[in-house]
Amino acid sequence: MPESPVVAREVTMERMMRGFSLVADYRRDQDYTVADRIEERARDAGRRPFIIFEGRTVTFGEMNVLANRVAHAALAAGLKRGDVVALMMENRPEFPMIWLGLAKVGIITALLNTDARDRVLQHALSQTRARALVFGSECAENIATLAPEERPALMFESLHSDAAGRSPGLVPARSLEAAMQEASPENPDRQLRAGLTFGSTLYYIFTSGTTGLPKAGVMSHLRFVNAGEVIGGIWQLGPDDVIYNVLPLFHGAGGMVVVSAALRFGVPIVLRRKLSVSEFWNDVRRHKVTAMYYIGEICRYVANQPPRPDDRDHTLRKLAGAGMRPDVWKQFIERFGVEMIVEGLGATEANYGISNVDNRIGSVGRLPYPEMTNMRVLRYDVERGDYVRNADGSYVRAKAGEVGELVAEVLDGPGAAGMFEGYTSPEATESKLLRDVFRPGDRWVRSGDLVRFDEDDYYYFVDRMGDTFRWRGHNVSTEEVAEVLGAFPGPASVNVYGVRVAGEEGRAGMASLTWSDPSSFDPRAFHEFAAERLAAYAVPLFVRISREADLTSTFKLRKIDLQRDGYDPKRTPDPLYVRDAKAGTYLPVTDETLKALGILPFAGD
Repeated sequence: MPESPVVAREVTMERMMRGFSLVADYRRDQDYTVADRIEERARDAGRRPFIIFEGRTVTFGEMNVLANRVAHAALAAGLKRGDVVALMMENRPEFPMIWLGLAKVGIITALLNTDARDRVLQHALSQTRARALVFGSECAENIATLAPEERPALMFESLHSDAAGRSPGLVPARSLEAAMQEASPENPDRQLRAGLTFGSTLYYIFTSGTTGLPKAGVMSHLRFVNAGEVIGGIWQLGPDDVIYNVLPLFHGAGGMVVVSAALRFGVPIVLRRKLSVSEFWNDVRRHKVTAMYYIGEICRYVANQPPRPDDRDHTLRKLAGAGMRPDVWKQFIERFGVEMIVEGLGATEANYGISNVDNRIGSVGRLPYPEMTNMRVLRYDVERGDYVRNADGSYVRAKAGEVGELVAEVLDGPGAAGMFEGYTSPEATESKLLRDVFRPGDRWVRSGDLVRFDEDDYYYFVDRMGDTFRWRGHNVSTEEVAEVLGAFPGPASVNVYGVRVAGEEGRAGMASLTWSDPSSFDPRAFHEFAAERLAAYAVPLFVRISREADLTSTFKLRKIDLQRDGYDPKRTPDPLYVRDAKAGTYLPVTDETLKALGILPFAGD
């Protein structure tokens, strides 16, 4: 497929404004919250489906009644406005029901990752000062990893429809369903949330915590509303649209963008607990799905399925998200007939966002008039691990084609533009900021993303700052290498990272290839493919063949455990290979092979 043509800047702007114009007049001090929004939908679209889940449909009106019962049950239990209630639950309709209900009476919800256990879970509860915990019976074993004194005094358990074998009653707790049964179905008195505004805190969402304990990001009602309205406007959602969601509801993409869009435009969400590749297209056809928000490797798993004659026989036309590589992107357009893919770059708690509204393959978006935004790219020296500065100490902006870190200025205007709400921890908030970048007193949020932009101001993701490594005097982008190797036929996913080699400076490249049948890996063919397409220093020195990808709960490839294993056969049963450049192939890693190639055994990361 030829590269997408460059469109006029005013055309890009017009496409962007389909979403941004909807939120342009919102103010942080506005007397409105998400609780008002669900009550509006219950009035004007009460009979329309909101959540479709495992054969069950919950309308907007029914969701409002259920949320009301949660609100009244919370008050009856002694909770009050300003309290924090932690929520741990897999994807199901009860998830938004709970936090919507709590929001009606001014209670803040902390959305917990369903993988959190032990120290991580205890940290999350203490970071948010949760006074109560609501958990699904499917998560009871996670809660049981906490000592009784580490748990909030007030505990509610919500039974799952298939709770058999999920240990209901494992942790002492009240029944949420019983408490709701005794509670009123009527809207709580709006005076209970009087004084709360768009700028008030709705809930906390945790970062992934891949480099440390997760941080609790502060999400206001305004941030929630903006997230869905912007993408829904760009998608041009209408009454016939249906959104598909497999992303966890505790994450910003699934729990904020998707739910917010559905609430704003009155469209249903087809919700699944997790991705089922075998059922994906069946779901799309059965429910006439038109839109989906993706993240990470979801789309690759779908594209990896063998071609079928009915690949275009469906209604899915609009995608948006982050992390789609060009080879998968092309398949969704050419093979599946998807018309709109809005790839973007941002973060749940960030004060910036770029969206590709031009279907330009490979780009994370365009800033048609960059000087009108709060975003800039600062030159960054990967080798020194520091910013490039002028003689007077000021920061240097990157030029077209140069790699740098995307940063965004914190703005204190009345609306959402440039709004940074930070984390519950002041130290975590401060660590995210650069100060006095271009003038005394200015504050800029660090994205941690290395990007570059072209002469037309299309932006391209290069790598996470901690993932780019240096080898033999060259900077190597794990993202760019993975993108190239992803075109090699066979592996379901490619994860590239740097590993330490004793006696060498920097890190050597290593690629983990996910292969259902490791014996089918052809080391010589892979070497030939990589050597033809990559600079010599970027060809991975080591290869690992894994049966399953190491993914986070939000479908992002994890690197930290792979880096710890390195190329030591004693640390993993996965086949490991080392490059023999002279022979033009990869050889199994053994003590003898490493010695022959002059490489010392792995000594740890």
